[in-house]
Amino acid sequence: MSEAARKIDYDAIWGEEEDLSVLTFNLNGETFAIEATVVQEILDLLPETHVPGSKPFVSSVINFRGKVIPLADIRLAFGMDATETTIDSRIVVIELDLDDEATLIGIRTDKVNEVTTLPRLASEPPPSVGMRWRADYISCLVKRGGEFIIVPNLHAIFSSQRDRTGTATAPN
Repeated sequence: MSEAARKIDYDAIWGEEEDLSVLTFNLNGETFAIEATVVQEILDLLPETHVPGSKPFVSSVINFRGKVIPLADIRLAFGMDATETTIDSRIVVIELDLDDEATLIGIRTDKVNEVTTLPRLASEPPPSVGMRWRADYISCLVKRGGEFIIVPNLHAIFSSQRDRTGTATAPN
């Protein structure tokens, strides 16, 4: 991916703001952050209904306030192994604009940490070399303390998981 294309994605997350309000959570020992504005609710684990013939990325649905919504495991988009649920596991319900339609999606997490603010000055676009994940799935990395927080590009992840019929497909 060219530097210009990565810059566009990077600026899209920050816009003109100097700080970004985010919800941080863990997946397989890595810390991720998503914009707080897309988070609808944080849920304890709910009963899931497996959808026969569905792909592993979105293999089940949950009942969220009377609506059936897909439950995604974004670990699979990042090539991570699925993990067993624990007492700390949560579902983060987000709302994304996909194909010009507000779409509710549940995301499995290992642990939800906090709502915090990340400074723009501590952020960098993902490196083009040496990443074990697809660079287009990462909006930016933010250094905090001695660790990096990964801000995923949810639009890229969920758009790439849809086929022409609008259903989820397996990650590349």
